[in-house]
Amino acid sequence: MIHSSSRSSQRWIGVAIAFYAFIAIGIAEGGLGVLLPSILTEYSLTPASVTLLFVSQITGYILAAFTSSLVSSGLGLARMLLIAASTLTTALVIYAVSPVWWLMVAAGTLLGLGIGLIDAGVNTYIVQDEHGASLIGTLHGFYGVGALLGPAIATTLLTMSVTWRQVYGVLAGIVGLLILALLAVVIIRYPPMNVRGTAASESGSAAQNLGRSLQHPVVLLTGLLLLVYVGTEAAIGNWAYTVQSVGRNMPTMAAGYGVAAYWLGLTVGRFSLDYFLRRVGAVRMISLSLTLLLIGLLAWWQLPDQWLSLPLIGLALAAIFPATIWLIPKRLPAELVPGAISFSTSAASFGVAIIPTSAGWIANATSLEAIPVVMLPLAIAMILLHIWMVQRSPHKRLLV
Repeated sequence: MIHSSSRSSQRWIGVAIAFYAFIAIGIAEGGLGVLLPSILTEYSLTPASVTLLFVSQITGYILAAFTSSLVSSGLGLARMLLIAASTLTTALVIYAVSPVWWLMVAAGTLLGLGIGLIDAGVNTYIVQDEHGASLIGTLHGFYGVGALLGPAIATTLLTMSVTWRQVYGVLAGIVGLLILALLAVVIIRYPPMNVRGTAASESGSAAQNLGRSLQHPVVLLTGLLLLVYVGTEAAIGNWAYTVQSVGRNMPTMAAGYGVAAYWLGLTVGRFSLDYFLRRVGAVRMISLSLTLLLIGLLAWWQLPDQWLSLPLIGLALAAIFPATIWLIPKRLPAELVPGAISFSTSAASFGVAIIPTSAGWIANATSLEAIPVVMLPLAIAMILLHIWMVQRSPHKRLLV
């Protein structure tokens, strides 16, 4: 009994660190949207030129996608996460003190690498846990908590006349707590996070299965769907505050808390996902979410003075990513699943740079009001991709 209790306590140490790690990356990503107008002013940028910050992050995401399993295998998960947390914190510190715009752009690569390694490592750790199936939704819910806290903290501090650089200093301090937790895990040699060598021994078969999975239409469609989804989520999170405060002249506090409400809607949706998956089914859940997303985006475009559309959009987006990932094992042979998930999440990283950047260029050429309009065809594209995948999948296995 004591031994069992001890193992349970040890397992939850790792789970708690995983949850906080996702809060940390949520804070790092979510805070940018509120601070973007201040960065535009500080460096005399346009909505087009500031998108270099998004583009620079994609190199870090790509590097993480191709190296995370090798680094984890060679160093152990805990050391990889420690490196990732240190890299992410360093990027935020550079954001806070950078005297020139190009240094801040360069630091975006570090931010993307840190977030990418944490994302890959923590997801792998949770999935391999014996209770992983019930924890994965909660894990992504904690990302929503961080993404909600990021703009809320930034807005509160800005209204207290704290500069945007000082805000990044505060965010760096919050993320830096993860370094202390992981350092303790490395020092005490916490077993579940210090295992090495498993990935390397299977690298050959993994590469072969990745090649096979890329020949499967469902994998390609899933990757494209998640690219559009993650890009849409990031574009709204990054640009909504600027649209509301600069484009629509809303008060700073109202615009900032409106973005926080967007992330609150996503967080509530993620934490309640398991309940609805059991009762509605993943395919129907995605269908309902996409319908609600279309309604929310229409409201954001056509009713600029109301504030309910952003939390509604966040709620609509909540289920799409985790439910799509959850469906992959039901749509593919077991040996193709790891490669499919790896490709799909890597493709999603491209969306983080491509879609917010494209939205910025369009806004620069027209107006900030174009950004809500641009989101509508993206939602329609997701609906069409979802329908296409359902038609190519075995129906009887998907509505469970």
